[in-house]
Amino acid sequence: YRIVHFLHINGVPLIPRIMTEYAHSRTGIDIHPGAKIGESFFIDHGTGVVIGETTEIGNRVRIYQGVTLGALSLSKEECESLRNKKRHPTIEDDVIIYANATILGGNTVIGRGSIIGGNVWLTESIPPNTEVYLKKPELLMRNRS
Repeated sequence: YRIVHFLHINGVPLIPRIMTEYAHSRTGIDIHPGAKIGESFFIDHGTGVVIGETTEIGNRVRIYQGVTLGALSLSKEECESLRNKKRHPTIEDDVIIYANATILGGNTVIGRGSIIGGNVWLTESIPPNTEVYLKKPELLMRNRS
């Protein structure tokens, strides 16, 4: 990522995307070369991780498998108007994002020190030092005989 990001911000065409697609095919992790990632970033069991072009990730951030840091779904006209604008979330320092969480939108900021639980879907900002998680679902079992 660090190499392709350097090439991308210095205007090298095509090669950064080819390199990230190769890495994606080998690891299952899709990081756009335009994403800004701080120091000490950790992805555990990275299969299915997607990090969009205008995502900003702070220092000491940990994420787990299946996490998406993406853009909101927009119409074709809206996409054109946002082409050079921030469309993906900002993750501040010391955040943990557990498996299969989805965080969308350019105005979405996950505050420093927050913890995002597994399978959470977010399209709005979270203040610093906040835990976001789903209420435990009810597990139902029945005998099939």
